[in-house]
Amino acid sequence: MAEPTAPVRLEGFGGLPERGLVSGEGLVRSLTFVPVDEAPRLTAVIEDERERPGSGPTLCLVWLGRRRISGVNAGTRLRFSGMLAHFHGVPTIYNPRYEILAQED
Repeated sequence: MAEPTAPVRLEGFGGLPERGLVSGEGLVRSLTFVPVDEAPRLTAVIEDERERPGSGPTLCLVWLGRRRISGVNAGTRLRFSGMLAHFHGVPTIYNPRYEILAQED
């Protein structure tokens, strides 16, 4: 039986691999909600906090079957992990594991 591999820890979102298991942290820049006549899906655009806000590279986290996640809003800091893929050229993780991080004062 194959040994499970640990996710690659992202140090920023520039130069992401094409695919593979990754983990990282970032700030939710925006959320996209879909109309009720579409299949439930919540998309969060995550940016690297170390970059100037709104100017750095981003990636998308997509939760299928969810319309909302309590506590996940624009400005929320998240730790995430999952299988990275590129959908229409956008780095995306579907149904990631996530942890909401405390806000710094």
